[in-house]
Formats: sequence, structure tokens, C-alpha cells
Amino acid sequence: MTAVTTREAPPRAGLTLFALCLAVFIVPYGLSSPPVALPAIGRDLDAGVVPLQWVVNSYNVMAASCMMAAGSIADRIGRKRVFAFGVALYGVSSLIGALAPHVVVLDVARGVSGVAAACIMTAGVSVMANMYEGAARTKAFAFVGVTIGAGLALGPTTSGLLSSALGWRSVFWIHVVITALSLAGFRLVQESKDPDANSVDWPGTVTFTVGLFLFTLGVIEGPQWGWASPQVLGLFLGCVVFLAAFVAVERRQRMPMFDLSLFREPRFLAVNLLATAVSFGFVGLMVLLPSYLVGVNGQSDGTAGLTMLLLTVPVLLFPLVAGRLVQAGVGMRVVLSSSLMLVAAGCAWLTVVHPGIGLLGLAGPLIVVGTGIGLIYGLMDGAAVSTVPPAKVGMASGMFNTIRLASEAVAVAGMVAALVSLVQSRIGDGLSRFTAGTALRTREVADSVTSGDVDGPVRQAAAGLRAEFADFLRTGYTEGFRIVLWCAAAICVVSAVVLHRILTDRPGDADPDTKEGERTEAPATAG
Repeated sequence: MTAVTTREAPPRAGLTLFALCLAVFIVPYGLSSPPVALPAIGRDLDAGVVPLQWVVNSYNVMAASCMMAAGSIADRIGRKRVFAFGVALYGVSSLIGALAPHVVVLDVARGVSGVAAACIMTAGVSVMANMYEGAARTKAFAFVGVTIGAGLALGPTTSGLLSSALGWRSVFWIHVVITALSLAGFRLVQESKDPDANSVDWPGTVTFTVGLFLFTLGVIEGPQWGWASPQVLGLFLGCVVFLAAFVAVERRQRMPMFDLSLFREPRFLAVNLLATAVSFGFVGLMVLLPSYLVGVNGQSDGTAGLTMLLLTVPVLLFPLVAGRLVQAGVGMRVVLSSSLMLVAAGCAWLTVVHPGIGLLGLAGPLIVVGTGIGLIYGLMDGAAVSTVPPAKVGMASGMFNTIRLASEAVAVAGMVAALVSLVQSRIGDGLSRFTAGTALRTREVADSVTSGDVDGPVRQAAAGLRAEFADFLRTGYTEGFRIVLWCAAAICVVSAVVLHRILTDRPGDADPDTKEGERTEAPATAG
């Protein structure tokens, strides 16, 4: 291996990495903490299922829509500047969310937090890629994986405990505290930008961002408004128009917002496919499972949060293991494809769920899913930026995180819509037997059940039928949930096979089994 003659890490590297990771932590934590608190938010703000879904969806939609713009702007005006702006904006929007008097205010605040999350992720990863080289960069990105895992792991548990003890608003007060602490360490972070950049590509930024926003909004609202409704068709048509305008604009740009030639790099293409599969195998499960535990098993918010530790603690522990495996000579394609197969196996195993299932029954499948995700998170972010020139890391990070957040929004919306439809089909024929004489409709009951509220519809049934009705609803919910899990498992299996082929069947590309530390040294020694 060629010796690295440049400094691999900045002065006070440990403190700098801690400051960066503390800020990055808020992005996955902001994704995983609100879902467990949704039942409490709905009770306090008298919110229905759709507004409650937007507490999660608005964050994902805005983060996905703004990732590319944030990465491109960071490359041009300064990555540290965009990073700091994102952290400060996240703090302000979380403060508004904590004080929100109405669910619409909370939804808007969460959308602004999504914009801030886009700035934090793209600029933060870019800053780190420029401040660390070689083996130090490999270790730094392994800690990013640990940080993402920690945010995902701690979110459901702390949210459930806080919501039960102090109310749902305390969940967002914690966001404010974390952002305030992370801003204190920014004096250690070095500024960087693309030296060849001119002005921000505003036409490309606006057309791409609006196009992606219209697409994700259409996917989320399709199940509610109807896929053939004028509103949804209009959103998709608008998406096509804006994305066509984006392509036309970028062809005329000397410095385009995104260079599509980056997708010629197999590993960059593969990690984007990987991120999409992870969204279905993990992020969607993380949103759906707490509601199942509350609605079917009758757990409190706090208990459901503690149960989620079975899924999320391995995500905290295994990113560093993945880094060590690659440094020890295990091929990255082997680690990533095998880890995705673990996620598929865990989702398939979780189909053993049934009303009253205990911790022992849940432990095996949840730990298997969490282990696979933890190994993936240890490598995914570093792989996304290690194959592009240093000047383009913001662009690469922006596209990678755009696909990751967009796929999360689509996965959550699609899995929720599928679950509601499946539950609706399973309870539709027998509903009238329990609710004769009431105004309950099948769709309303399915929405209520899948959001974790089984008791609400049950209270409207005849007194002598309530216990039987509750069992009927829990059974329908469980059957629908199992089908969604099988679909998630299938997506992960197919993605693992395709991922393995992409990383091995591209002659002429760099060896995908090269150790990460060796791959990332090349730019430093060649310059």
C-alpha cells in the first residue's frame, strides 16, 4: 500500500468528530422519535390519521426534496456554513413544534425540520469527507454509521418514555437541546467548498426540488385522494413537467447541479439501491411496529419504545463491526449483500407476530433485522462519497441522501397505505355484525386500527360484542401486517441479489473488495 504523505485527520480530531456526529445525530433521531408519540399527539391535539401521518411525512418529504439543493449549495457557498445553518434552523423549528397549538402547526414545523435535516446531512458528510483522509476517513464514517444507528435506536425508546412521563411535547424539546449543544462545537469544524464552483445553479435547484416534492406528495396522498383523482394526477403531471425542465436546464449549465455520470460508478449506484431496500426493510418497519404493539398488544407508549430496543440496539452496535470486517479483508459486496439478506430473513421471521406475542417471540426477528441494518450503516455513507472526486462530495452526498430520504417517504407512505387497504379488506365483510346502527365506516375503522387505536372503534360496538370485536380487529390487523412484512422481505432479497451483481459484474471498475481505507487514499496521493 502506498504511504499517505498528507495528514489524515485535522487537529483535535476526536473533538471535531464528536461535534460533527452530535449534529448528524439529530437527523435519524428526528425521524425515529415522533412515530411512538403519534397516539399521544392525536389525543392531545384531536388530530385524525392523515394529519398525524404528516408529522412523519412532512419531515421526510421536505428532507428528500431539498437534499440535492443543499448539497449543491454547500459545494458552492461553503459546507460548514450550510451545516451550521441547518443545525440552527432545526433548533428553531423544533422549538415551534414543541409549542404547537394545532397539528397543522406541528406538521409545518416538521417540514421545516426536514429542510434543516437536508442541510445537516449533505453538508455534514461533505465536511467530514474533506477533513479526513485514508484510514482516518474510514473510521470517521464508521462513527457516522454508529451515530445514525444511535439516533434510530434511541428515538423510539426515549420518545416513548418521555411521552408517557412528560407528554409528547418533551420529545421536541429534546431536539432543541441537542441542536444547541452541537452548535457549541462548530468552531472546530473547517470550512470547505468546491474551488471551481461559480454561482448556485438556482434554475436546476428549483426545478429539481419542486419536481421531487410533487412526486413524493403524490405518492403520500394517493391512497387518501385516490390514485386516479384529478389532484394526484395533477401532482404527477407537475412532477414530469418540472423534471423535464430540470433536464433541459442542466444541459445548458457549465456547472450543473448534479453530474449524472456519477451513476457510472457501480458502487455509487449500488449504495443508492441499498438505501432504497433499507427504507422498506427497516424504516417502514420502525414506523409500523410501535402502532402494532400499542394497538394489538395493548402496550403503553413507554413499553412499546422499550420493546423497540430489540430492533434498534443492534443498529447502534454493529456499524463499527462492519468497518472492521472490511479492514480485515472481507469484501464490501459480501458484507452489504449478506447484511441485506439478514434484514430479509428478519422481516420474514417477524411474520410470527400474533396478538399477545411476548418479548421472546419478538426478540429473534428484531435482533436479526437490527444486526443487518447496523452492518449496512457502517459502510453505506462512506461508500456513497468515496468514489467521487473531493470537489463533488457534496453533490454525491446530496443525491445519495435524496434517494435515501425519498425512498423512506415512499416506503412509509406505501407500507401504511398497503396496511390500511389490507386491514380494510379483512374486516369489511364482518364489520356490520359488530357496528350495526352506528356511523362507523370500514375505511375509518382501518385508519384507526393501523394508527394504534383499536379501543376507539370497539367502544362504539354493542356492549356484549366488544371483546369479540376487539379480537376481530386485532386479527385483521395482524393478517395485514404479516403480508406487508413478506413484501418487505421480498424487496430486500431481490435488492441483495441485484446489489451483489452490480458490484461484481462491471469489468474495468475498481475492485469492489478493496479495503475502504485503501480506496479513500487514492485522491490524496494522486493530487
